[in-house]
Amino acid sequence: MAWVQLIVFCAVLLAIVPLLGGYIARVFTYEARRPQTWKQYAVSLITFSVLSWLFLYLVLRARMPWDLSFNTTSSFVTNTNWQYYAGETTLTGFIQMVGLAVQNFVSAAVGLVVAIVLIRGIAGRPLGNFFEDLTRAVVRILLPISFVGALILASQGVVQSLDLPVASQEIIKVLGTNGGGFFNVNSAMPFENPNGLTNVLEMLAMLAIPASLTFTYGRMVGSARQGWTIFGVMFAIFLAGVVVVYLAELQATPAQQAAGLTGANLEGKELRFGTGGSALWTVVTTATSTGAVNAAFESLTGIGGLVPMVNLAFGESIFGGVGTGLYTMLLYVLLAVFIGGLMVGRTPEFLGKKLEGREIKLIVLALLVTPLAVLVTTSIAISTDYGQASIYAAGPQGFSESLYAYMSQANNNGSAFAGYTGVTFADLLGGLTMLIGRFAPIVLTLAVAGALATKRVAPAGLGTMRTDTPTFAGLITATVVIVGALTFLPALLLGPVVQGLTTQLF
Repeated sequence: MAWVQLIVFCAVLLAIVPLLGGYIARVFTYEARRPQTWKQYAVSLITFSVLSWLFLYLVLRARMPWDLSFNTTSSFVTNTNWQYYAGETTLTGFIQMVGLAVQNFVSAAVGLVVAIVLIRGIAGRPLGNFFEDLTRAVVRILLPISFVGALILASQGVVQSLDLPVASQEIIKVLGTNGGGFFNVNSAMPFENPNGLTNVLEMLAMLAIPASLTFTYGRMVGSARQGWTIFGVMFAIFLAGVVVVYLAELQATPAQQAAGLTGANLEGKELRFGTGGSALWTVVTTATSTGAVNAAFESLTGIGGLVPMVNLAFGESIFGGVGTGLYTMLLYVLLAVFIGGLMVGRTPEFLGKKLEGREIKLIVLALLVTPLAVLVTTSIAISTDYGQASIYAAGPQGFSESLYAYMSQANNNGSAFAGYTGVTFADLLGGLTMLIGRFAPIVLTLAVAGALATKRVAPAGLGTMRTDTPTFAGLITATVVIVGALTFLPALLLGPVVQGLTTQLF
């Protein structure tokens, strides 16, 4: 039954991609009334985000201490939605609507417009205007889909009232790849995710915009094959993760085996979703930057828990968040073009534009700033008395909890291995990690877009490497995997790999 669900899920997703992707392309194909340079665009984006941060911080201070307010504000403004609190007991329905739900819309829109700017830069078009793009993203894409989605979820039993505005927040939580739940147990709560149908609909919502943006990209650069090539790379890595998690969770854990139990590992899972629905959700939520959960990650087997970490190690390149996934993958595409050009001894070219030293430096910085933030903050957290106060478990599990916490926050995901707890030090370090992991890559990506937008397009020659073929798709995949492996393999070996190999293969 789980395999049937996966096949149907993938078929529906494939049907959504050209429809929604084509619509998004039409929304953002227009002449800006006041076009901006990349620097002006970046200043507008940062200014808007700072004002959003200040407003939300003041709202949350009515119910939270200063350090938790700092962490939560940074979390929702950066589209991370990491939560060190129980939503239903800490915040009122009004604060959830006015504070958190608003940021669910605008933070998703910010990521979306950055991807659009990079596409325009690659296509050699004007970069547009931040405020016009932001308005179009919210009014023409996020709001209409959320309105219909909230009605559907409410019809299936998701709660919606002035005191408990769950359905309206749930849909933008998943559609905007936000992830912060109204309730502490997130999408395992029946009031947020009551049945198998809502489970599938919410997973589709998570992937809808990130997957469809690949088609948007192909449409806006004038080559559908370019978009489908990128989609194919994302989809192949995504499917591999689903298969590994599902097979891993079909086996009992060592503790369950010692107790004489056999069969699938159902610890920490909702029976109404089963192993298949939980495994698929686990990969969807970490392949995107959503972070919503319908099962406990710390209850996964060693190898099952490795996959979410690997997804985060790939840095939002497997579909990723709204906008952030596409622009991250496009940076990997540009890096793959550079590597391919070096291999054949030609000047790297992408869609007729030469990639030179300045662009490559910006691309490498944009791709490495987030992993660097993860490794530095994790090292601080596990090597200081202040950081160790948040670690609950010992051994590989405790290290995995710490590593995952900062991987999740730096990649603006928001999911967690629940043993890692919040204290003042973790609040501040985590909040800083989220801000760096969000805005440093955005500014660098806008700089790449600005550099590409001014380049002249030269016609392709006989030796020009095609970037819409299965061969190039393989090069992209290898680039993503190698960069992720070289960056995080030593850390992963100390956590989930050790835990898996010292207990069982699956």
